[in-house]
Amino acid sequence: MALVIFIFLALAIAAGFLWTVQVMVFKGKWSYFIYFLALFLPFYITTLSIVYLATGSTALLSVFQVLKELTVLIAVAVFIIYQRRIFDYPLRLQSTDWLMMGFLGLAALYLFLPLGQSSFLNKALYFKSMLIPGLVYFLGRNTTFDATEIKRIFQIIFAIAIAAFLVNVLESFVLGAHLQQFTGYALYNQVINDIDRTGNFGLTWTFETPAVTKRLASFFSDPLEMASSVLMGFSAGLIWFLTSKKEANWLYLIVMVCSLGSLIFSASRAAFVAFFVMIFFLALVFGLYKLIAAGFLSLLAFVVFVLFFASDDFYFFVLDTLTFESTSSVGHVVEWVLALDSMVGNPFGIGLAMSGNSGSVSEELRVGGENQFLIYGVQLGWLGMILYILTLASGVILSLRVFYRTKNLMAARIAFVAAAVKVGLLLPLFTANAEMYTYVAWLTWWMVGYSVNEYSRIYRLQSGNLVSDNF
Repeated sequence: MALVIFIFLALAIAAGFLWTVQVMVFKGKWSYFIYFLALFLPFYITTLSIVYLATGSTALLSVFQVLKELTVLIAVAVFIIYQRRIFDYPLRLQSTDWLMMGFLGLAALYLFLPLGQSSFLNKALYFKSMLIPGLVYFLGRNTTFDATEIKRIFQIIFAIAIAAFLVNVLESFVLGAHLQQFTGYALYNQVINDIDRTGNFGLTWTFETPAVTKRLASFFSDPLEMASSVLMGFSAGLIWFLTSKKEANWLYLIVMVCSLGSLIFSASRAAFVAFFVMIFFLALVFGLYKLIAAGFLSLLAFVVFVLFFASDDFYFFVLDTLTFESTSSVGHVVEWVLALDSMVGNPFGIGLAMSGNSGSVSEELRVGGENQFLIYGVQLGWLGMILYILTLASGVILSLRVFYRTKNLMAARIAFVAAAVKVGLLLPLFTANAEMYTYVAWLTWWMVGYSVNEYSRIYRLQSGNLVSDNF
């Protein structure tokens, strides 16, 4: 059975990859790489698990592992090749561009500095995990799509959100088990990532609550990634709901309901609070005061449910979370303290591949790892953390400006989702190595880049400089 699923999956991925490459190479549509990533990244770890379960081949596994990076690198190469006079390419940099280049430039410097105990190979692998999202931003920064092409991106996001919820329903009410218990997830982690089976479901502790209830992940790598990813599905559904004709609104309501359903199935406290933060931010920024009222009523209903109707296990689960008495919450605090202690003692950082949960970080060398800001702070020092924070802030601000100023509805929708999700991810960034959630992280960096490109175009139009729509 596993072999049949592998063959079907391999053919589907190969067909999608080859189609993307031929469109990029022979038609010059290098920007189409984003379609392949949007379809492949949500299933990435599930794909790798099935490949190893069915074949047991690390060589074949490595082929699937490099597809996402290879797609981005081919897109960058094709972009350069199709610029006939690349050295005359106009550079009109915005604040986000400078900050992103400063952040990646600092990381490149730390790749070669004799800091830390990690091997150069591990440092290079970690730098790659930082560089690729930067390249995705760069490609988005130079992409100009028409309405149909942007609509395809949103259609994929909608489909992923609905499919994730349907798989959650299947896990909860039909299988009575996690999908990962059938895909070879634990075997893949044990052999490839050297992570032993833990927890009551034979996966990892991430897949269960302290009350030993299931935390579902659908086809994502874990419940935390799914919870962060559905924030993008909800915000995309919301902006289309607000900017579409009423007769088409039912579809976007379904997307939002499915996203909320998956959020509940994930039982992610950080993502659940992040959802309310995102709702409040959107309502405040865009004047959707009814949304604030709806969010407040939802929060009030949740409090009433916990106090009067929830089971004892769920009640104490929430209480322990709020009082930082659960093992998970305590674990976060311990990791933060260790990271901050390292940053105080080493303000210029201790080198790449010394913090975080990436596969290139050796467990015996790891310092901290459950706060994306502190992870960069430990490795790149206070300067690296500040540059990362400023890059995020600048991307959100410029995306908001685009939403307010552009006359292009599709660009406004992209900017809306970019700003909403980056703000919504702030809390997950405090509790996880969230830049590793490639589906939501890479797609939103692409959206930020696309929004900055639109901002640059608007700025030139206002300045009367009608030249190029690119960088």
